[in-house]
Amino acid sequence: MTAYARLTARAARIATLGEASAMLGWDASAMMPTGGAEARGDQFAVIAGLSHGLATAPEVAADLAEAEASPPGDTWEATNLRLLRHSHTRATALPPDLVEAMARAASACETVWRVARAQGDFAMVAPKLTALMALVREQAQALAPALGLSPYDALMDGYQRGVLAADVAPVFADYEAFLADALPRAEAIQAARGPAIPLEGVFPEHLQEALCRSLSLGAGLEAEHSRLDRSTHPFCGGTPTDVRITTRYRTDDFAQALMGVMHETGHALYERGLPSGHARQPVGEAAGMAAHESQSLIIEMQASRSDAFLSWLGPRLHETFGGSASPYAPANLGRLLRRVDRGFIRVEADEMTYPAHVIVRFRLEQALIAGDLAVADLPGAWAEGMQSLLGITPPDDRLGVLQDIHWYDGLVGYFPSYSLGAMAAAQLMAAARRDVPGLDVALSEGDFAPLLGWLRRKVHGQGSLHGFNDLLVHATGKKLDPNDFQTHLTERYLKP
Repeated sequence: MTAYARLTARAARIATLGEASAMLGWDASAMMPTGGAEARGDQFAVIAGLSHGLATAPEVAADLAEAEASPPGDTWEATNLRLLRHSHTRATALPPDLVEAMARAASACETVWRVARAQGDFAMVAPKLTALMALVREQAQALAPALGLSPYDALMDGYQRGVLAADVAPVFADYEAFLADALPRAEAIQAARGPAIPLEGVFPEHLQEALCRSLSLGAGLEAEHSRLDRSTHPFCGGTPTDVRITTRYRTDDFAQALMGVMHETGHALYERGLPSGHARQPVGEAAGMAAHESQSLIIEMQASRSDAFLSWLGPRLHETFGGSASPYAPANLGRLLRRVDRGFIRVEADEMTYPAHVIVRFRLEQALIAGDLAVADLPGAWAEGMQSLLGITPPDDRLGVLQDIHWYDGLVGYFPSYSLGAMAAAQLMAAARRDVPGLDVALSEGDFAPLLGWLRRKVHGQGSLHGFNDLLVHATGKKLDPNDFQTHLTERYLKP
C-alpha cells in the first residue's frame, strides 16, 4: 500500500468508530434508560480513546510526510490529504487522557442537565458544567498553539474550518443594528394586520408523527435510510446511510414538531447526498456546521415556510386535523408560521429574532473560554444578554441558560454556525431561484425535487472539497453575503 492508501484506510477505521459513537449518542438521547448513563459514558470514553490512538499513532506522521512529498494529482485526493493533515494536527495536540476525560465529563454533565432542565434548577448541574468547562478550556489551550489560533478560534475550527471569531463579530454587530430597526417595524406591521385566526383544538401526537414522516419522505428522505424518533432536544444524528432524526410533540401546537422535522430533514438530506465515493474520508464529509445549518434552514425556513409551499401544505393540515378550514388558508397559515415574536426559546424563535439568541451565546461562550465569566454567573449574564438584544428577561433557568444541550455536552464554538447557516441559506435560495425556473411552482405542488436536485449538485455532492466561503462561491458566485439574509427578511416581514 502507498502511504496515502494507508492513511485513507486508517481514516475509514476512525470514521467507523465515530459512526458507532454517533449511534450510541442517538440511543442515549432517544432510547436509553437513565440507569445506563454511567456505562454509556465509559463507552463514549473508550471509543474516543481508540479513535485518538489511531489518529496519533507514530506511523501516521511518517505516512503524512511521505504522501505530502508526492501529493496525489486528483483534486479530491489532494484535498483529502490536506484535511487528513489538519485532523492529525488537532488530534496530536490533545493528550489521550484529556480526550477520554472530556468524553466522560460530557456524558455525566448531559445526564444531569436532562434532570436539571426539567426542574428548572441550574444549581443542580452547575458543578458538572464547571468541571466540563475546565476541560474545554484545557482543550482549547492545547489546540491553540498547534493550529496557530486563539483558544476560542481553535474550538470554532472544530465545527467550521476557516471561520474565526473576528470574521463573525462584525457580521453579528451589523445584524444587531439591523434588528434594532427591523424588529419593531415588523411588530408594528403585524399589529396593523390584526391577529391571525388561531389553530384550535387538540392535535394528537400520532397524527402529528404520521404527518411529519410523510412530509420528511416527501422532501426526499428515503425510509430505508432514516428513522424519526423523539428526544428532549431535536437533532439529526446517525450516519450517512442510517440517518436518525428526532423531534418533540405538543398536543396544543403541531407547528413546533412539523417545522422541527423539516429542519432536521434538511440536515438528513445533506448527509444522504454526500459523495459516497469518498465515504468515511474527511473530503467526503459535510463542509462544516455552518454549511450543515444552511441545509436545514433552506428546507425549513426558506422552502417549508414559503408562500408557495404553504399553499400546498394548508389543505393537508386540514385533512389531517379537521375542524374549520379557515385557519389553514395559505395567508393565515403564513401569519401563524412566520410570526415575529420575542421569545425565550431559541429552537422556537422566528428567523428574525433567532440570530439574537445566537449572538448572546457567542459572546457568553467567548467569555467562558477566556476565563472572564464563571459558570456560576451564567444565568445572570444570560438574562442581561437577552434583555440587551431582545428586551426580554427569562423568568427562570429552564427558559434561559438550561434550554440548550450544547454546553452541557462540551460543545463550545458551535453556536455561530447557526446564524451563519441562516445567512447562507438565504443566499443559496436566492441562487436556486435564479438557476431553477419554476422552483416555486414545484413547491406549490409539494415537490422538493427541483430544489433538492440543485442542492445535490451545488452543495451536498461537493462534500468538503471546499471551505465554507468557497462552497458558497461555487454555488452562488460569491462569498457569504449577509445582505441576502437581510433582503429576505425585509421581503418577508417588512412589507405592509
